[in-house]
Amino acid sequence: MNLTLKVWRQEGPATKGDLVTYEMTDVSPDMSFLEMLDVLNERLVTEGEDPIAFDSDCREGICGMCGLMISGEAHGPERTTTCQLHMRTFTDGEVITVEPWRASAFPIIKDLVVDRGSFDRIIESGGYISVNTGAAPDAHATPVPKQNADRAFMAAECIGCGACVAACPNASGMLFLGAKITHLGELPQGQAERSARVVSMVDQHDEEGFGGCTNIGECSHACPKGIPLDVISQLNADLRNAAGSNR
Repeated sequence: MNLTLKVWRQEGPATKGDLVTYEMTDVSPDMSFLEMLDVLNERLVTEGEDPIAFDSDCREGICGMCGLMISGEAHGPERTTTCQLHMRTFTDGEVITVEPWRASAFPIIKDLVVDRGSFDRIIESGGYISVNTGAAPDAHATPVPKQNADRAFMAAECIGCGACVAACPNASGMLFLGAKITHLGELPQGQAERSARVVSMVDQHDEEGFGGCTNIGECSHACPKGIPLDVISQLNADLRNAAGSNR
């Protein structure tokens, strides 16, 4: 396959960026998208140029570090992570635009790398359960109804990649936030801090500069783990209940 790549290059957060064109020849359709970028970077290094900076870690669709906007779609045209997107998805001669996540809450560090520390700070604000440490409790000590357990596991599949934010016209992080709220809210251990958690996490979400949710649904559509929109409904319900309990 022969492809034309238009890749966002930006030296640093304070510098102006631009799309740079690269011609790729003999691209194997069995390559992953990141492997294709690896090949391009090897060529750039050989030619004495600065390689393209991009994030990756597990390359198994687990960690979420690899997120890129590919021809205007978060993670590309398939519902998967960028590292699991294969070049057979594209056609010979296609022009592919590669950009970083576009959101003020995800400032660009260099090229395709963005700072997703805002997600970490949201988790730090309340995305946990406070427990006394000690010996591990018996696995059956706290029964959890299967429906609640299944929903908690579903929400826990969120890998925090940021595709929901990148796909949302408002750059809202509500799908990510809703998944974290729902995950803990479905468990008995999460009830004690439930009201304080949702208030703190929503406040931190807004402080980080994420936009508001207008229920367009692009976030769920782009999510590689298929987190449904109803976690946002759960978030809103918890926030209303927290406001009512404080009156």
